[in-house]
Amino acid sequence: MTPVAVRVRNLSPFPLPQYATEGSAGTDLRAHLDAPVTLQPLQRSLVPTGLFIELPAGFEAQVRPRSGLALRQGITCLNSPGTIDSDYRGEIKVLLINLDAAPQVIAPGERIAQLVLQRTERIEWVPVTELAGSTRQEGGFGSTGKE
Repeated sequence: MTPVAVRVRNLSPFPLPQYATEGSAGTDLRAHLDAPVTLQPLQRSLVPTGLFIELPAGFEAQVRPRSGLALRQGITCLNSPGTIDSDYRGEIKVLLINLDAAPQVIAPGERIAQLVLQRTERIEWVPVTELAGSTRQEGGFGSTGKE
């Protein structure tokens, strides 16, 4: 698979995001902090990464939680996945929340989220008076059962 070239400015002292394994879908984002930050239970914080990117048109970057951080410390991302549009040039920041019952510490350079690159498609709306039928029809939340 050919990687997509993404221009990046790294104003943090940490290395550029890397894939942890050959099969990883996301690269790890690190906290660009001067000192550790303590998140109290249910407290949220916008954590900077020091990264600024220029995505090619037709792509978005998605900020997603790290499963290990969620499992071990109860820390996850709000607004997940967070979308970074191709025309955004500001710093990537990660909106974290502590869902654990105890305070949790985020250290400078800690891997706090992952970034996944996705292609996007534009919608061309086609107004109609009726939609084609389906087996599901208007069945919404829970309509397909528990199994």
